Amino acid sequence: MLASNLPWLLLHSRNRQSPFPGLGHSGSGSTLLGYIGIDTIIEQMRKKTMKAGFDFNIMIVGHSGLGKSTLVNTLFKSQVSRWSSGWGGEHKIPKTVEIKAVSHVIEEGGVKMKLTVIDTPGFGDQINNENCWDPISKYINEQYEKFLKEEVNIARKKRIPDTRVHCCLYFISPTGHSLRQLDIEFMKHLSRVVNIIPVIAKSDTMTPDEKNEFKHRVRKELETHGIEYYPQNEFDDDMEDKNENDKIREAMPFAVVGSDKEFQVNGKRVLGRKTAWGVVEVENPNHCEFALLRDFLIRSHLQDLKEVTHNIHYETYRARRLNDNGGLHPISANNTQESNL
Repeated sequence: MLASNLPWLLLHSRNRQSPFPGLGHSGSGSTLLGYIGIDTIIEQMRKKTMKAGFDFNIMIVGHSGLGKSTLVNTLFKSQVSRWSSGWGGEHKIPKTVEIKAVSHVIEEGGVKMKLTVIDTPGFGDQINNENCWDPISKYINEQYEKFLKEEVNIARKKRIPDTRVHCCLYFISPTGHSLRQLDIEFMKHLSRVVNIIPVIAKSDTMTPDEKNEFKHRVRKELETHGIEYYPQNEFDDDMEDKNENDKIREAMPFAVVGSDKEFQVNGKRVLGRKTAWGVVEVENPNHCEFALLRDFLIRSHLQDLKEVTHNIHYETYRARRLNDNGGLHPISANNTQESNL
């Protein structure tokens, strides 16, 4: 009955005032007028997210002496590296690759972020570095496994602790020549399981021409060996993302300098490194690309790094595990096995 009367109702609704508040006329059809409030969902999401806080886990890899800890401290303007946090006592090179993680809560503008820095002392420092990436790959996969086991628990937590590695900063020595075989092998193996961002450390040891030539050579070598680094081309959602990410990919690997020391330059206090020729200003784009790396890593792509980790790398691991095992059986909270890291 209602369906048969629908054309009549539509016809006569044009010739009389609507009995419903907010129903008005616009052009040839009627539209609802007045404020609904669906735009407040953004504010609702913001408040909810700010209450919960954020997790961000960054791994730093490279042989000793490349300024890894200093650069991370500079990025987050805090003493967040393991050396700054009292790790390790004497700075001896381990006999094998170790995994050291330290967490801090950083707050800015009312936003809290639990930052975990995962260091890999011993990487690339041995006489024989064969398969030295295995402990790192094992650690990354163990974090996926912990997350997966929490997901399949019958009484799982409302908010699963996220220890998955969202980003791996890989430090390349500023040789000016080419990548080492170790660099190639590491990135070839690990790019399949984690977001790798290659950076050229201590770039102030090269002239501008040497730096640009080295960057170009590194990009060509990565392309030749089929090594994909973040942001990967296939993960661009639309043309806007592609255009933005293409500019980033053209600038990579970022040639950076890190420093937690301040100097007076032209009446301003700046972070930098003092040399015989003057002060290399860390945040000066004419001196190095630290500001580009910081803006990319923290201000524009931090959330995307987390999403690619969850939607691509973790889902790939999850699908493989469930396929290999014929599905994981639900685990009770008491029987959850966690890796002893």
